[in-house]
Amino acid sequence: MATSAVAREAVCALRREIARIEGTLPERLEPAEVAGSASAGADIVLRRQGAADGTAGLLPTGAGGLDAALGGGLPLAALVEIHGRETRDAGAVAGFALAMVALARRQATVKAPLLWVTAGETFPEAGSPYAPGILHRFGLPPGALLVAQGRRLEDALWVAEEAAALGALSAVLLEVRGHTPKLDLTATRRLHRRTQAAGRPLYLLRHAGEPAPTAAPVRLVVSAAPAAKRHSLSGALAGSIGPPAFTVAVSRSRLGMPATFTLEWNDDERAFNERRSDPGGVQDHGAVVSPAADGAHPQGTAGAGLAFRGAA
Repeated sequence: MATSAVAREAVCALRREIARIEGTLPERLEPAEVAGSASAGADIVLRRQGAADGTAGLLPTGAGGLDAALGGGLPLAALVEIHGRETRDAGAVAGFALAMVALARRQATVKAPLLWVTAGETFPEAGSPYAPGILHRFGLPPGALLVAQGRRLEDALWVAEEAAALGALSAVLLEVRGHTPKLDLTATRRLHRRTQAAGRPLYLLRHAGEPAPTAAPVRLVVSAAPAAKRHSLSGALAGSIGPPAFTVAVSRSRLGMPATFTLEWNDDERAFNERRSDPGGVQDHGAVVSPAADGAHPQGTAGAGLAFRGAA
């Protein structure tokens, strides 16, 4: 019995230390109540205090399933990691982060600008921000977007860490590519503490790299999902392309509930909708270039092409 109590206390201490480092909610270990059992203190049940009640300091995405898996939404004063496993997912990763910024901006009374920080070859590989597209999709005017590009990762980390403490910004996006030991647990811990003290989010966008140890309480893995067809009063429009869609996998959260969702971004309402049905039989086979309508992959032919077939 004494050995069990010592082990239980050691586990509790370890859990508290992890929660302190990561800045997550405190945890406690309670013995399971087994009536009439001599081994009632042997079984341990993990309970997270406050996980099921209260959403203060959270930004709901609007998608019920994802918000439930996140415990109410993304934290407003924390480091949030958004991963793209391949370089081609960079657009989806950045788009999802910009959508969250747009959601927070819609609720804010003061429309503060956003700072987008990048390092090295990130923009040449993943693409640079396109102001007209960002305005159209997310309602962020060019004057609300500030961009800082550093030659080295150390420069970008320094800019992001200093910017995280500025009250004149609504959020900070730090975009990096690949895995680097310089962005380790210590570096993410500094970024997370700065965001906690300032009371605003810092979104860490990581492309073409596997998730690494981090102090961020939330980590999402985002990729592009097949777009559904647009719908009218008479039904789906053949050959049309619907709103941007994202596949969002919860890799890390305060509730510890791994789950995957498909979300669609509504440009007009500036909100996410969770897709619960198949988008017209479209499947993602992982091809870099979408296949032709007849399923073939023509190659080796070059010449003039028309976007629309002329009337007969």
